[in-house]
Amino acid sequence: MSKISSFEDLHIWQESMSIATELYTEFKDCKDFAYRDQILRASLSVPLNIAEGFERNNNKDFYNFLRYAKGSAGEVRTQIIFAKGVKLMKEQKADGYISLLKTLSKQIQTLMSSINGRLGR
Repeated sequence: MSKISSFEDLHIWQESMSIATELYTEFKDCKDFAYRDQILRASLSVPLNIAEGFERNNNKDFYNFLRYAKGSAGEVRTQIIFAKGVKLMKEQKADGYISLLKTLSKQIQTLMSSINGRLGR
């Protein structure tokens, strides 16, 4: 395993950026502007919070920002479930994103648990 020297080295940041980028492309022509704005903001919130927490160089802050990122991943997952239900997204595509986001949430939780152990909680 190589040393992590920047947030760009974190797999969870890379994966969350990939998801946010894909969702931007997926919804860029969506006519429901409020929905589009909300899902794009929430999806970008995941890598933004990972990056901000990492850059603070403080495990307690990083842990808290990972919590926010995990919460945003749950929000995006819920919005995709909604999109599937109202036919804004095809079921198979939605299920793929849901699976990716569940995995991402687990990976964020794993990192949070590791940091939590270092904090002595």
